[in-house]
Formats: sequence, C-alpha cells, structure tokens
Amino acid sequence: MKNLQIKVINEVGLHARPLAVFISEAKKYQSTIQVKNVSGATDFVNGKSILSVLSLGVEKDQFIEIAADGADEEQALEALKNLIESDFVRKL
Repeated sequence: MKNLQIKVINEVGLHARPLAVFISEAKKYQSTIQVKNVSGATDFVNGKSILSVLSLGVEKDQFIEIAADGADEEQALEALKNLIESDFVRKL
C-alpha cells in the first residue's frame, strides 16, 4: 500500500466537475483507491465512488490523503497526484 498527501488547489475543491474527473481517473486502475480529508479529519472512503468522496467536503487549500493498494498502486497515485497538481486538467 502506498499513500500520499496533497493540497487541493481547485477553486471549488473536490466538488462536481473536478471530482468527476478524479473518479474517472481512479477507475482506470485495478488498485483499491481510498481518500480522506486530512484537513477535515475524516475517515478513508472509497476513492472510486463519487458520493463517498463528495461526502468528505474537501474545499480549496485542504489536504487530502490518497491510499492505493494493488498491482498498479504507484501508477495510480502518480496519475491522481498529477491530476490534482494540474488543477484537474488531463494531460494527453
């Protein structure tokens, strides 16, 4: 299992459109993906479920922790990290 903490820089946090992009990316990987709001002191939720991640209430400038467990965990974390750092703009 690999973990990382990262600051969400999007103006609306992990809500609506940016969250849909995040979930779409997470679902590309076989690994189990879990997310928690470090700033909000929440428990981990399923990182591939839009409603679960939405329930974390992640706002701009809050930190989240992403945990990945599986055969492609490193690739999954790297892709999700890049997505957040790019403000949810997918790179082709």
